Amino acid sequence: MENPVAEIPHVIHLLTQSAPSLQRATIERYFTPDASFTHPFCRTGSFHGSRWLIWNIYRWYKIMSPRIDIAVDSVAALRAPTAFDAHSLRLYVSIHQVFQPWAIPGLRVRVRLVTELQLVATPPAEAHAPRCYRIAAQNDLYQVNEFVKFVSVLRVLWLAVLGWQFAATGFCVLGALLLAPVSWVEENVVGGNEERGVRAVVLGEGGKWVAEEGGGSVLDGEEGGE
Repeated sequence: MENPVAEIPHVIHLLTQSAPSLQRATIERYFTPDASFTHPFCRTGSFHGSRWLIWNIYRWYKIMSPRIDIAVDSVAALRAPTAFDAHSLRLYVSIHQVFQPWAIPGLRVRVRLVTELQLVATPPAEAHAPRCYRIAAQNDLYQVNEFVKFVSVLRVLWLAVLGWQFAATGFCVLGALLLAPVSWVEENVVGGNEERGVRAVVLGEGGKWVAEEGGGSVLDGEEGGE
């Protein structure tokens, strides 16, 4: 891929909606030979020839659901921050799809996920040819309440997870109310992640912690005041 952000939606459609021969040709063209694949239900690892496993995963995916409705909602690119990885690129692709297993007529599983793709630059075939990228790793990231839809025919597990998530939110609220003194100590004594020493707290050295523009926190006043 010369322009991964623009080309990746088309690649995803080829992987999920094409015939087996075209699936395989797509994987051989856009994945490195040692590419890895990670999903909540399966993984390949990375070794020479692991790309063959990825083809079989996509082939089984189409066998289970011959018709798949899929759409790419957005693509975000993140270049590696270090000079050593200057030629690598990471994509985050937001996807929603409708999975329709043939074994359960009438079932339509609607799920959302974010796919993380680690790309690597391949040497150009000619001296002045543009740089091309191939996929070295694919990591499909699902919320728990999304991937349980694949194994919950009557949505029992999905409803259970949803209930647990709301219950956990209620527990967070209850805990924050009951342990409010801990927040007071953090606000007035510790100051978030930036700790003051015991001497500074006892002697009242330093000022009140205030929010700093752009994130972080600072002391309002000079530390060790007279």
